[in-house]
Amino acid sequence: MSISPAHDSAFLRACRREPVPHTPVWFMRQAGRALPEYRALREGVAMLDSCMRPDLVTEITLQPVRRLGVDVAIFFSDIVVPLKAVGVDLDIVPGIGPVVGQPFRTAADLPRALSPGDVPYITAAVGQLVSELGATPLIGFAGAPFTLASYLVEGGPSKNHARTKALMYGDPALWSQLLDRLADITLAFLRVQIDAGASAVQLFDSWVGALPAADYRTFVQPHSARVLAGVADVPRIHFGVGTGELLHAMGEAGADVVGVDWRLPLDEAVRRIGPGRAVQGNLDPTLVFAPAAVVRDKVRDVLEAGKAAEGHVFNLGHGVLPETDPDMLKLIVETVHEGL
Repeated sequence: MSISPAHDSAFLRACRREPVPHTPVWFMRQAGRALPEYRALREGVAMLDSCMRPDLVTEITLQPVRRLGVDVAIFFSDIVVPLKAVGVDLDIVPGIGPVVGQPFRTAADLPRALSPGDVPYITAAVGQLVSELGATPLIGFAGAPFTLASYLVEGGPSKNHARTKALMYGDPALWSQLLDRLADITLAFLRVQIDAGASAVQLFDSWVGALPAADYRTFVQPHSARVLAGVADVPRIHFGVGTGELLHAMGEAGADVVGVDWRLPLDEAVRRIGPGRAVQGNLDPTLVFAPAAVVRDKVRDVLEAGKAAEGHVFNLGHGVLPETDPDMLKLIVETVHEGL
């Protein structure tokens, strides 16, 4: 197998816990809503439609690499695209998020088509991107089984995940069947991206922070572990929000890099995660609205705390907010590259 031009990039070296010329940096949700060129390109195009057009996916993914000088591109998609691909009736409603037409509630719902589908538009987009990116790595992207289940069961975004937990605790056998099928879908979606040339993958378990550690280990970790084991040929990043108490267990699930939100200093996160893994994070996404001098100081604080890790990929502690000034993101990239 030929070695990718991105193999010796600062990002992949950091993921492998090797020496780096500088701390690599990228931003979750860097491809999208904060960039005026993205808004112009997306005008009149529905979100899910944009995720299924290789020309748009390619251009949107490349935009922040050009404008911001980040070290990594992340494949432009949405967490629910794999569900749409296998026939789930859903749409992304502006201002709300993913909405499922027929939520999953009982065993009678299980036979619905929850099996990996054909996604040629993903293969085409990744192939175009790898060709254009050259030595810049591309991260593949998918939602983890728990987070996908939460959308299916709740029927859309939820603040307390009450229906999800009711199913998980009330019918563990059905819950396991559901997450097994979602793990199949997620793994297939990531494998398509890797086989087309993605250099690494990120598994987003955005809402798993709603669970205590013991329940995470029982009801979630085995399914995420199966996904991560199936993509062990590339570096694997695992990220969730509000997961300070789950960091060690999320690493144990098979992550090479554990993403950390902004609520915990990186040096403490490193202690909780344990040895043998890199970390990613973790500037508060709202700090971009502070004065430039303050932002630079906070970036240096994150870099200092990140020195405790065996490998550090700089990122925000969650996604770029829509109102963010792209020039501030560029300032962050420059500050990270300058180092301490």
